[in-house]
Amino acid sequence: MSAAAGGTATSVIAQVTRRWQVIDPLLPLAVTAPPGCDASLVVAGPDGQPAATGSCEHWVGPPGSMDLAWGAARRFQLTPQVAGPDVTDALDRLLSLWRDHLAEQPHSDDQDTAAVVTWPSRDIAGVAALLRHGFAPLAVVAARPTGRPLTGSAGMAGTGATAPGAAADDGVQIRRAGQADIDTVVRLGLEVVRFDAHFSDTVERPDTADALRGEAAGLLYESEPWTWLAERDGTAIGMLAAERPESAGWIAPMTRLAPVAYLFLMVVLPGERGRGIGADLVARLHRDVEAVGVPITLLHYEQVNPLSAPFWSQQGYRPLWTTWEARPAQAVR
Repeated sequence: MSAAAGGTATSVIAQVTRRWQVIDPLLPLAVTAPPGCDASLVVAGPDGQPAATGSCEHWVGPPGSMDLAWGAARRFQLTPQVAGPDVTDALDRLLSLWRDHLAEQPHSDDQDTAAVVTWPSRDIAGVAALLRHGFAPLAVVAARPTGRPLTGSAGMAGTGATAPGAAADDGVQIRRAGQADIDTVVRLGLEVVRFDAHFSDTVERPDTADALRGEAAGLLYESEPWTWLAERDGTAIGMLAAERPESAGWIAPMTRLAPVAYLFLMVVLPGERGRGIGADLVARLHRDVEAVGVPITLLHYEQVNPLSAPFWSQQGYRPLWTTWEARPAQAVR
């Protein structure tokens, strides 16, 4: 990046940071863009000063990566910095520049590609432009600041209190998982992938099970992993797995609070839902998060999953970022 381009980006970022703090106090204090592909994505405002800049990253999923289960194998990811004064217009023109850039990229019309924009959920000024360019909201990064009331046994908010090993359903026991449970964690993790495939471009690839096993092995290696199983008559019917802050650094820049915990996977099998089991699994995590002083927990859910938004709202989570996607990448209008 040239010195002039760097100055342009710095000017826009400073304005975006100030605007975001008004929109949502959980957004990061410092807005940073990842290294891009050197595409010139700069929009000028009415006064000739930069109103928006964008950094385009060309991502190719490495073989065996769990990331490949959560979307296209090739992703063109735009990090937009939109200062205004007319955010909708500035983003609209930025997306037009990016559309022209994508049209020149080899393989961007392949079906296993996607154009991806992550936009603050409360920044409604960008929604019209994203829809106009053919993007659909697919995933949400939701946040729960520590200290919110817990949802516990029998759905009682406030204490989250259940006896050790007990659950809202008297026939269910909840226990912390260990290394011997890796096959069960992988099996239930695959249920998450298969269920989410109904609502997004999540896909179970040939190596997804192996990738999930690698992730689970890392989580279960800890002496007290943030992974719990809900069992009925000795059979696992639910599971929650989360990353401690030392493993969740990859998502930490998405919020101003630090450090962060990340809720990686949560599932209750279909025939067992609606009995408070999921709420008790989440309450187990929240108690551990609070005990070690972690100020915020983040997670992903699918925007159009009819179960996700109501459930996570009840557990104290609310949208922080929304991921918008057009597939294939050249479908951007």
